Amino acid sequence: MIDQTVDEIADMQTHSSSVVAVKAARALGELTDREFPAVEEYLRALERNSNALRRANPSHASLHNTQARVVERVTGEDHDSVAAAQRLTETAIDAVVETVEEGKQRAAEHGADLLADDDTLLVHDYSTTVLSAVTRAAEAGASFTVYVTEARPRYLGRKMARRLAEFEAVDTHLLVDSASGHYLSECDRVVVGMDCIVEDTLYNRVGTYPLAATAADAGVPVAVIGSAAKLVDTGFAFENEFRAASEVMREPADGFVVENPAYDATPTRLVDTVVTDEGRFDP
Repeated sequence: MIDQTVDEIADMQTHSSSVVAVKAARALGELTDREFPAVEEYLRALERNSNALRRANPSHASLHNTQARVVERVTGEDHDSVAAAQRLTETAIDAVVETVEEGKQRAAEHGADLLADDDTLLVHDYSTTVLSAVTRAAEAGASFTVYVTEARPRYLGRKMARRLAEFEAVDTHLLVDSASGHYLSECDRVVVGMDCIVEDTLYNRVGTYPLAATAADAGVPVAVIGSAAKLVDTGFAFENEFRAASEVMREPADGFVVENPAYDATPTRLVDTVVTDEGRFDP
């Protein structure tokens, strides 16, 4: 299961970084069903497998954070038996999974409080936390007009548009990424999710940086919504993912190179508000 999860994370079969973090944390639970001759060997196996899971996608801060918390919790204690170390591993896994899942919910609640009735929003890509924030506010009685970028080349914005269109209170419009500047003058706020924030840089789906820069020029505030598990001060170096050229164009590239980065880097000075499960703050 751990090897399979490593492969799935490396192939990005799961889009949400929070889902990846939970999946990886639960994969470590496989070690609690194995037999080990000594505590030291079990702890080495825990660290080795955790490192493999982290290396599978070095762009996900929440994956790094949750794995570190499990390993630090278990290796930071003295254990009189392998069984005791395995029980603590199960407890640590449950704790980080609960933290991630509840963190997403609370971040969405705080995000919903940020959105005002009759706001016109522009959202980029597909973020389950942003989706939850908008739909929670709609269920509470607010109405919105929402412009959604397609988020090329994977077109995950189309998924966001379909989900938002299920709500009668959300007037949903899908647009190509390059048209965002045309519609920003109609918008009250840009709302995006986050892969992670490392110090003073927001890493998110490619296209976020030009959108945030254009919004700053247009005077439209930008809000980022996501779990605090995605905030990193030290101990994590973001590595971008470069995906297959076939996502951009199906025919062979003859005489040129197709570049397909998954994420871009947005200076947090272009962001007005960051909303997490711990509340709102000015970056």
